[in-house]
Amino acid sequence: MKELEQYIRNIPDFPEPGIQFKDITPLIKEPKILKLSVKKLIAPFLNEKLTAIAGMEARGFIFGSLAAWELGISFIPLRKPHKLPYNVEALSYDLEYGSAALEIHVDALGKNDRVLLVDDLIATGGTAAASCKLIEKLGAKIMGCAFIIELDFLNGRDKLSKYHIHSLIHY
Repeated sequence: MKELEQYIRNIPDFPEPGIQFKDITPLIKEPKILKLSVKKLIAPFLNEKLTAIAGMEARGFIFGSLAAWELGISFIPLRKPHKLPYNVEALSYDLEYGSAALEIHVDALGKNDRVLLVDDLIATGGTAAASCKLIEKLGAKIMGCAFIIELDFLNGRDKLSKYHIHSLIHY
């Protein structure tokens, strides 16, 4: 995906020394490149009879909502705690530097739903794995996980080994 990779900006030492932040701002700034990235993100899943795209706060909302719009299906937001106004299902999970939690409306998905999880980047896989578990708690089926960027050296896909993983750019 060399055509997309040139639109990823590397920011050294952000948010802390030693981290090489992968900034998607140049990619989402270019309409044709953004559209191309969304089409390539969903391409392997076009025959999966998807009913919804789920995306995690915050950059998963960008690509997830565009993917849902492109497919004409629902977009389901996975939010940080206390951001959703209705009854929620929640899941806490551990990160390498602490813990986090995600929430989803209890009526967002059900047993007949076939979901593609979308985010901008997979690193260690903790957030994506927790997202899949949360979606499955509502009875829905995960048909795959799609990411713009995968940091291969962090082995995040290992936590998602039972799912079809699709990443456009690998570092």
